Amino acid sequence: RVLLVESGGGSVQTGGSLRLSCLAKEYIGDYSRDCMGWFRLAPGKDREQVAVIDSLGRTRYADSVKGRFTISKDNAENTLYLQMNNLQPEDTGMYSCAARRYPCTVSTHVFDDWGQGTQVTVSS
Repeated sequence: RVLLVESGGGSVQTGGSLRLSCLAKEYIGDYSRDCMGWFRLAPGKDREQVAVIDSLGRTRYADSVKGRFTISKDNAENTLYLQMNNLQPEDTGMYSCAARRYPCTVSTHVFDDWGQGTQVTVSS
């Protein structure tokens, strides 16, 4: 069973920054080859795919976060990151990481394993 554990959420004011982490514990598969993604869920809204990264470091972002968020992956540490800058109130939500087994691309929308999430709250 794959265990994904997120951390780094919190409350910030508009314009602030946060760095989310997602540690893959007891990972089954080749973490370096798999795709990883960040998603967020806000009250009253559908879950949104925020960012995805593949084994070659190629990335894809939601239009709403382009230029502000950066996804990265440390294969040696089995850890996924999401650097979030210039946060806005509309970025508020529960952020979860997810894993998709190789083969995969940054266009994938289907993921195999999910973390529990970490809350991000941005106040104006």
